[in-house]
Amino acid sequence: MIAVVGGYGVGLTMRVRRAPAPGETVADGILSIGPGGKGSNQAIAISRLGHAVALFTAIGADAAGRDAIALWEAEGVDATGVVTPGGPTMTGFITVDAAGENRISIAPGALAALSPDDVESFRERIREAELLVVSLEVPVPVAVRALGIAREEGTPTLLNPAPAADLSAADWALVDTVTPNSIEAAMLLGSTGLSPAVAAEALASATGCAVVMTLGTEGVIVRDGSESHAVAPVPVPAVVDTTGAGDAFTAALAVGIVEGMTLHEAARFAAAAGAHAVTIEDVVPSLPTRDGILSLLDSAGSSAQGGRSHG
Repeated sequence: MIAVVGGYGVGLTMRVRRAPAPGETVADGILSIGPGGKGSNQAIAISRLGHAVALFTAIGADAAGRDAIALWEAEGVDATGVVTPGGPTMTGFITVDAAGENRISIAPGALAALSPDDVESFRERIREAELLVVSLEVPVPVAVRALGIAREEGTPTLLNPAPAADLSAADWALVDTVTPNSIEAAMLLGSTGLSPAVAAEALASATGCAVVMTLGTEGVIVRDGSESHAVAPVPVPAVVDTTGAGDAFTAALAVGIVEGMTLHEAARFAAAAGAHAVTIEDVVPSLPTRDGILSLLDSAGSSAQGGRSHG
């Protein structure tokens, strides 16, 4: 089982020909409303990839929260650890342009009401898990407490630092693998202009973690110990919507790790998951199944059997 700590929210997505400039109104949008949140997306994707998954997040005592419970039940996600600490369910406003690039603003609502004490109710699930996945949509003290519980219980940890936040050396000591994109890596390092390989090496040195850094259309850099590996991008016919790609990547990486893949192999498997996600509109519909990932790897000329991938 994989335990996930992160967010759930309702996404209001506006598709436009181009994003408006400051002060400008663009009137050709198409609106869609659907579930999102990094923790929820990752948990759903993990379930679709065939693994038991338990989710810790916060929702409101509102219609959106009730819809979330129904979604998780339908997707096979254990949501018994989800809490309602007060406030409305998180809501995100997403603008997607004709190139598939997204811009996201979030009102955290109930997530902001979480405290580190709330995570204690999830300790048993963390203890039972083969891996804990944490994203930083929840307040940083909550994320750190979850990572601390995992360390106390002997559970390996994977941190998706989205959005990026300042963490202390003691916090980083609780993390085994970190999965930033290139922008988040620059923010964590406080330095821009580094090549991907140098940034990954610097982040690994600064944090003591294995680093899996996503580079969008340029693939992935893996820094594991003293070794670096480049993972080529998995080609797709067209990019439709990048919104769920990072969550699909993180989920598939987690699955690869618990299935015993090397970090390089897991990153290749995850790259195909992210590639799958960008070809489909809206987040939850885009989250891949194992067959969808293996199909992309096969078409990219990779050898993949039983969920294992070789980049």
